[in-house]
Amino acid sequence: MASQVLVAANRGPLSYDLGDDGTLTARRGGGGLVSGLSAALARQPEALWICAALSEADREAVRRGASEPGVRMLDIDPTTYDDAYNGIANSVLWFTHHHLYDIPREPVFDAEFRRQWASYVAYNRAFAAALAEEAGEGAAVLVQDYHLALVPGELRELRPDLRIGHFTHTPWASDAYLRMLPDAIRSELLWGMLGADRLGFHTREWAAEFVRGAAVDDASGSADPFWPSGSKPGVHHRRKGPDGSPGEQRTTDVCTYPLGVDADELRALAHRPEVNDKLAALRAEVGDRKTIVRVDRTELSKNIVRGLLAYRELLTAHPEWRGRVVHLASAYPSRQDLAVYRSYTQAVRELAERINEEFGTPDWQPVLVSVKDDFARSLAAYRLADVALVNPVRDGMNLVAKEIPVVSDAGCALVLSTGAGAYGELREDALTVNPYDVSATAEALHAALSMPADERLERTKRLAAAATALPPTAWFTAQLDALRGV
Repeated sequence: MASQVLVAANRGPLSYDLGDDGTLTARRGGGGLVSGLSAALARQPEALWICAALSEADREAVRRGASEPGVRMLDIDPTTYDDAYNGIANSVLWFTHHHLYDIPREPVFDAEFRRQWASYVAYNRAFAAALAEEAGEGAAVLVQDYHLALVPGELRELRPDLRIGHFTHTPWASDAYLRMLPDAIRSELLWGMLGADRLGFHTREWAAEFVRGAAVDDASGSADPFWPSGSKPGVHHRRKGPDGSPGEQRTTDVCTYPLGVDADELRALAHRPEVNDKLAALRAEVGDRKTIVRVDRTELSKNIVRGLLAYRELLTAHPEWRGRVVHLASAYPSRQDLAVYRSYTQAVRELAERINEEFGTPDWQPVLVSVKDDFARSLAAYRLADVALVNPVRDGMNLVAKEIPVVSDAGCALVLSTGAGAYGELREDALTVNPYDVSATAEALHAALSMPADERLERTKRLAAAATALPPTAWFTAQLDALRGV
């Protein structure tokens, strides 16, 4: 049956486990995006989520024809998938949008890069073909993130009747970084995005970066970005047809939707029995000391190493905190199939160990670091937090900055860097820092630890209100309604 609402994302709402006896078992997928979109799609009749098969069990499920209502998995060749996901999405587009290149050495756009880019094109075309096949006449399609940046343009060619939206969950690269990409690749990337009717970003800054970078004038067509005062931004564009004739002139609207958190769901999760057990264990370890909490994946953008350096400087510059504070650092290993991420994860471990060796005493361990994915422990740390540290160099929304104030038991002070996507919404009630300034971050931690309880509680209430202004279901529905012209 044709669908009227479709979501396309690399990761799906479920994954499969393959038992020793060959039995396939479906389980809910992880991540905030999955949780939010699943809740929103549950309210949409005939909605369909198209995703990639990520594991051998997922691919086996596709081969057997196993399916769950409202989900279609694509069995993309593993080599093509690895090239597209690790080679391009996570090693090129992620680094470009987050401004993470070690410029004297990177990037290098050689023959291997172009081979991987061909896989990225094939991967996006597979999604576009599946969407074109499954969508009903005039259906609304919402494509998610930088993994699928070419899908709108590919889908527009196949199904011009569809209403197509694309949302980018990362920052968008500044023009200087975008122009590091080879000219033809940059043009292909932009034309892929401009196939959408509406493009969504978390912040106005990133929307503006896209509009500024979208000027295209080459053999394939032209684009005229605009951001008139008092109206929504967008891009007028016309792409040439295969025979070189002028194509239809279209406009792509560029919009801002700052994703928030669902307070009721998050608080319910944070008060489950298993979280209560983790909280009791953490309290036994921490005692009556204050806590500085961070919860991140070990991604290069998260700035975990500088956060640990700031904590060490806090203990050096303000020795009165020695023995009176514990840094609960949850650093989940991320993308460990890439050498640079393995190295960064190891650097986090080693620095935490050095801090403990330098300052620790028989009855006080300054840093309690966890490098395994333990959501229940993270929620327990949220509730225990006196201070939340979120200091990315340049990152997406950083929902953890919104989640901790929502579930904190006694209120928490938020130390937030200007590189966080949540900075614009939360800066009035956070202690804000330059993510590169270790000394300033150490002083902000001192101020946060010293903050009077009543001030901390009032700030927490305002932070929680801002954090829940656009929860996932409302975030999705707002985009869907706009795409449909409601």
